[in-house]
Amino acid sequence: NCLIREGVTMNRGTDQSRGSTIVGDDCIFLAYAHVAHDCTLGNRVTFANNVMIGGHCEIGDGVIIGGGGAVHQFCRVGNNAFIGGVSAVTRDLIPYGMAIGVYADLGGLNLVGLKRSGTPREEIHALRNAYKMLFDRQRPMHQNIETVRAAFPASELVRRVLDFISVDAKRSYCTPAISASRERSDGRSD
Repeated sequence: NCLIREGVTMNRGTDQSRGSTIVGDDCIFLAYAHVAHDCTLGNRVTFANNVMIGGHCEIGDGVIIGGGGAVHQFCRVGNNAFIGGVSAVTRDLIPYGMAIGVYADLGGLNLVGLKRSGTPREEIHALRNAYKMLFDRQRPMHQNIETVRAAFPASELVRRVLDFISVDAKRSYCTPAISASRERSDGRSD
Protein backbone atom coordinates (compact mmCIF):
# COMPACT_ATOMS: atom_id res chain seq x y z
CA ASN A 1 0.00 0.00 0.00
CA CYS A 2 2.83 2.40 -0.85
CA LEU A 3 2.65 5.48 -3.05
CA ILE A 4 5.66 5.55 -5.38
CA ARG A 5 5.88 8.60 -7.65
CA GLU A 6 7.85 9.23 -10.84
CA GLY A 7 11.56 8.57 -11.03
CA VAL A 8 11.83 6.77 -7.67
CA THR A 9 14.61 4.18 -7.50
CA MET A 10 14.90 1.30 -5.04
CA ASN A 11 17.84 -1.09 -5.19
CA ARG A 12 17.52 -4.70 -4.20
CA GLY A 13 19.85 -6.27 -1.67
CA THR A 14 23.28 -7.61 -2.48
CA ASP A 15 24.50 -11.15 -2.04
CA GLN A 16 27.44 -9.92 0.07
CA SER A 17 25.23 -8.29 2.71
CA ARG A 18 21.68 -8.53 4.05
CA GLY A 19 20.53 -9.82 0.68
CA SER A 20 17.31 -7.80 0.53
CA THR A 21 15.88 -4.32 0.69
CA ILE A 22 12.72 -4.20 2.80
CA VAL A 23 10.06 -1.49 2.50
CA GLY A 24 7.21 -1.36 5.03
CA ASP A 25 3.52 -0.66 4.47
CA ASP A 26 1.77 2.66 3.77
CA CYS A 27 4.94 4.52 2.74
CA ILE A 28 5.11 7.57 0.46
CA PHE A 29 8.01 8.13 -1.94
CA LEU A 30 7.73 11.38 -3.88
CA ALA A 31 9.50 12.19 -7.15
CA TYR A 32 13.07 11.00 -7.59
CA ALA A 33 13.54 9.60 -4.09
CA HIS A 34 16.22 6.91 -3.84
CA VAL A 35 16.48 3.86 -1.58
CA ALA A 36 19.87 2.16 -1.86
CA HIS A 37 20.66 -1.54 -1.49
CA ASP A 38 20.20 -3.57 1.69
CA CYS A 39 18.02 -0.98 3.45
CA THR A 40 15.16 -1.63 5.85
CA LEU A 41 12.32 0.89 5.96
CA GLY A 42 9.51 0.74 8.50
CA ASN A 43 5.82 1.47 8.01
CA ARG A 44 4.36 4.92 7.23
CA VAL A 45 7.70 6.36 6.06
CA THR A 46 7.52 9.54 3.95
CA PHE A 47 10.30 10.61 1.58
CA ALA A 48 9.75 14.00 -0.08
CA ASN A 49 11.20 14.79 -3.52
CA ASN A 50 14.85 13.89 -4.09
CA VAL A 51 15.45 12.18 -0.75
CA MET A 52 18.42 9.82 -0.84
CA ILE A 53 19.40 7.12 1.58
CA GLY A 54 22.63 5.18 1.29
CA GLY A 55 23.08 1.43 1.49
CA HIS A 56 22.45 -0.55 4.67
CA CYS A 57 20.32 2.18 6.30
CA GLU A 58 17.60 1.36 8.79
CA ILE A 59 14.67 3.78 8.79
CA GLY A 60 12.09 3.34 11.57
CA ASP A 61 8.30 3.57 11.47
CA GLY A 62 6.73 6.99 10.84
CA VAL A 63 9.94 8.72 9.73
CA ILE A 64 9.56 11.82 7.55
CA ILE A 65 12.45 13.11 5.43
CA GLY A 66 12.10 16.55 3.80
CA GLY A 67 12.98 17.33 0.18
CA GLY A 68 16.61 16.80 -0.76
CA GLY A 69 17.38 15.17 2.60
CA ALA A 70 20.03 12.47 2.71
CA VAL A 71 21.01 9.69 5.10
CA HIS A 72 24.56 8.34 4.94
CA GLN A 73 25.15 4.61 4.47
CA PHE A 74 24.89 2.36 7.54
CA CYS A 75 22.98 5.01 9.54
CA ARG A 76 19.88 4.28 11.59
CA VAL A 77 16.94 6.66 11.95
CA GLY A 78 14.65 5.86 14.89
CA ASN A 79 10.86 5.69 14.85
CA ASN A 80 8.92 8.92 14.27
CA ALA A 81 12.04 11.00 13.63
CA PHE A 82 12.00 14.00 11.29
CA ILE A 83 14.80 15.09 8.98
CA GLY A 84 14.50 18.60 7.57
CA GLY A 85 14.82 19.37 3.88
CA VAL A 86 18.35 19.51 2.45
CA SER A 87 19.73 18.01 5.67
CA ALA A 88 22.49 15.42 5.55
CA VAL A 89 22.38 12.87 8.37
CA THR A 90 25.76 11.19 8.83
CA ARG A 91 25.14 9.66 12.26
CA ASP A 92 22.27 7.71 13.84
CA LEU A 93 19.20 9.80 14.72
CA ILE A 94 17.32 8.93 17.90
CA PRO A 95 13.63 8.00 17.84
CA TYR A 96 11.41 11.12 17.92
CA GLY A 97 14.46 13.27 17.10
CA MET A 98 14.52 16.12 14.62
CA ALA A 99 17.65 16.60 12.50
CA ILE A 100 18.13 19.96 10.82
CA GLY A 101 20.92 21.70 8.96
CA VAL A 102 23.11 20.94 5.98
CA TYR A 103 25.30 18.71 8.15
CA ALA A 104 22.48 17.77 10.44
CA ASP A 105 22.63 18.16 14.20
CA LEU A 106 19.93 17.02 16.54
CA GLY A 107 17.64 20.04 16.60
CA GLY A 108 15.25 18.84 19.28
CA LEU A 109 12.32 16.47 19.34
CA ASN A 110 9.71 15.96 16.64
CA LEU A 111 6.96 17.46 18.83
CA VAL A 112 4.59 18.03 15.92
CA GLY A 113 4.81 14.36 14.95
CA LEU A 114 4.34 13.24 18.56
CA LYS A 115 1.21 15.39 18.91
CA ARG A 116 -0.21 14.31 15.56
CA SER A 117 0.23 10.66 16.48
CA GLY A 118 -1.86 11.15 19.63
CA THR A 119 0.99 10.67 22.09
CA PRO A 120 -0.29 11.52 25.59
CA ARG A 121 0.85 14.89 26.93
CA GLU A 122 2.56 13.33 29.98
CA GLU A 123 4.67 11.08 27.71
CA ILE A 124 5.74 14.10 25.64
CA HIS A 125 6.72 15.97 28.81
CA ALA A 126 8.69 12.96 30.07
CA LEU A 127 10.48 12.70 26.74
CA ARG A 128 11.29 16.45 26.69
CA ASN A 129 12.74 16.31 30.21
CA ALA A 130 14.68 13.14 29.43
CA TYR A 131 16.08 14.77 26.27
CA LYS A 132 17.44 17.72 28.29
CA MET A 133 19.04 15.38 30.80
CA LEU A 134 20.40 12.99 28.18
CA PHE A 135 22.25 15.66 26.21
CA ASP A 136 23.57 17.59 29.22
CA ARG A 137 27.26 18.10 28.41
CA GLN A 138 28.19 18.48 32.09
CA ARG A 139 28.52 14.68 32.46
CA PRO A 140 29.59 11.80 30.21
CA MET A 141 26.82 10.26 28.08
CA HIS A 142 26.93 6.86 29.85
CA GLN A 143 26.20 8.65 33.14
CA ASN A 144 23.37 10.61 31.56
CA ILE A 145 21.84 7.41 30.20
CA GLU A 146 21.73 5.83 33.65
CA THR A 147 20.38 9.03 35.24
CA VAL A 148 17.59 9.23 32.65
CA ARG A 149 16.82 5.50 32.98
CA ALA A 150 16.40 5.93 36.76
CA ALA A 151 14.36 9.15 36.45
CA PHE A 152 11.82 7.84 33.90
CA PRO A 153 11.35 4.09 34.52
CA ALA A 154 7.69 4.12 33.44
CA SER A 155 8.08 6.01 30.14
CA GLU A 156 7.94 3.76 27.08
CA LEU A 157 9.16 6.55 24.76
CA VAL A 158 12.17 7.32 26.95
CA ARG A 159 13.00 3.60 27.11
CA ARG A 160 12.93 3.40 23.29
CA VAL A 161 15.37 6.31 22.96
CA LEU A 162 17.72 4.82 25.56
CA ASP A 163 17.58 1.38 23.93
CA PHE A 164 18.34 2.96 20.54
CA ILE A 165 21.40 4.78 21.88
CA SER A 166 22.64 1.84 23.98
CA VAL A 167 22.49 -0.82 21.26
CA ASP A 168 26.15 -0.45 20.27
CA ALA A 169 28.75 1.74 22.00
CA LYS A 170 30.76 2.06 18.77
CA ARG A 171 27.93 3.79 16.87
CA SER A 172 27.76 7.56 16.65
CA TYR A 173 24.50 9.49 16.69
CA CYS A 174 23.30 13.02 16.10
CA THR A 175 23.64 15.32 19.10
CA PRO A 176 22.56 18.92 19.65
CA ALA A 177 24.86 21.61 18.28
CA ILE A 178 27.49 22.79 20.77
CA SER A 179 26.37 26.42 20.72
CA ALA A 180 24.21 27.31 23.70
CA SER A 181 21.60 29.01 21.57
CA ARG A 182 20.87 28.38 17.91
CA GLU A 183 19.25 30.93 15.69
CA ARG A 184 15.95 29.59 14.38
CA SER A 185 14.61 30.26 10.92
CA ASP A 186 12.07 32.72 12.33
CA GLY A 187 14.87 34.79 13.93
CA ARG A 188 14.20 33.76 17.53
CA SER A 189 16.63 31.78 19.69
CA ASP A 190 15.87 28.28 20.98
